[in-house]
Amino acid sequence: MTQHVSRLAHSAARRHFVLGACASAAVVAFTAAGFGFPSFIAQAFAVESHPPPAGLEGFLLLSQKLTGRASFDRVLAQRVYDALSKADSQFVANVAQLNTWLASHGGVPSDTVTQALQADTPALAVTVGAIMRAWYLGLVGDAPRVSVVAYERALMFDPVADVLTIPSYCRDVPFYWTQKPPGAATS
Repeated sequence: MTQHVSRLAHSAARRHFVLGACASAAVVAFTAAGFGFPSFIAQAFAVESHPPPAGLEGFLLLSQKLTGRASFDRVLAQRVYDALSKADSQFVANVAQLNTWLASHGGVPSDTVTQALQADTPALAVTVGAIMRAWYLGLVGDAPRVSVVAYERALMFDPVADVLTIPSYCRDVPFYWTQKPPGAATS
């Protein structure tokens, strides 16, 4: 059994070496023929060398990675971004660092990222928590200076939106609870 596993590992390593050698040979052949780098290879390297976007775009990219959502309302995103930036002077820099960290480490969902960051860079773990709290609870900051940036559009309501009404002060007309429901027997 051990020999079989060893042989499979050796075979996989050999395949990786051969594939790498073939790719290198193809690049050398294109370059020697005067074609230069094929455009698709140049684009692949160019994508890797670009830094993640900054500002609101970087925040949206990070939020998408942490929450698994494909998109966000831009007006709400701007409100969340502005509130988080105001609450933490290092927020903008931390977003850039988190985007860079995620590009090299992966690790989504947010609880996985937070656990990994708590050991190395606790300030970034706090930023992840603040972002998730802002999106899911609609709250930014700590007591006594908590800002509500979203209520009915907070992500915590999405999983139950098909069966629950978002809690509010009043779910119907004033004093609706004093009237008998339709079809109730009168006494």
